[in-house]
Amino acid sequence: MMFSQQLTENAERFLDHARTAGVMAASAESCTGGLIGALITSIAGASDVYERGFITYTNEAKSELLGIPAAIIQANGAVSAEIAKRMAVQCLLKSNADIAISVTGIAGPGSDSHKPAGLVYFGLAVRDHPVRVVCKRFGDRGRNEVRLAAVETALDLLSEGVDLIAQR
Repeated sequence: MMFSQQLTENAERFLDHARTAGVMAASAESCTGGLIGALITSIAGASDVYERGFITYTNEAKSELLGIPAAIIQANGAVSAEIAKRMAVQCLLKSNADIAISVTGIAGPGSDSHKPAGLVYFGLAVRDHPVRVVCKRFGDRGRNEVRLAAVETALDLLSEGVDLIAQR
C-alpha cells in the first residue's frame, strides 16, 4: 500500500520530532494490521526512532505476544478501552521504547449497534506517565479509509507522547 503524501509528511514530522527529543517508539496494532509500522518504516532512517511493532490481529495474538489474559479480552471485548490500554502498556513493557501506541477497532464491514464499523480505540503509554485511552468513531466509510484514519490519529498521539517526554 502506498501512503498519501500528507500521511508520509506527518510521519516524517513525527520522526523528526522524536529524533530531536531522543525518543524511541513502538506500536501494537490490531485493526490497522501493521500500517503504523509500515508507514513509519517506509521513511529512511526510521530505525533510530521506531523500535518495534506487534501485529496482534487475533485475540490469541494479543494474549501470546502481549500477555493480555484471554479472560480479560473475553470480559471486555477485543475492541474496548481496556484492551487498548493493556495493549499499549504491554507494548511498552515488551520493548525498549519510551512511548507506545496501540490500536484496536472495527474497520468494517460488519458491525453491531454496540460496536459499529469505524469504532477505534487507541492507547498511548509513555514511560512515567499515566496511560491515555482515546476512542474515535470514524463512521462506516470503508475499511481502508477507517484504517488510514486510525494511522493518522496514531501518529498524532505518538507526537503528543513525544511532547510529554520533551517537557521534562
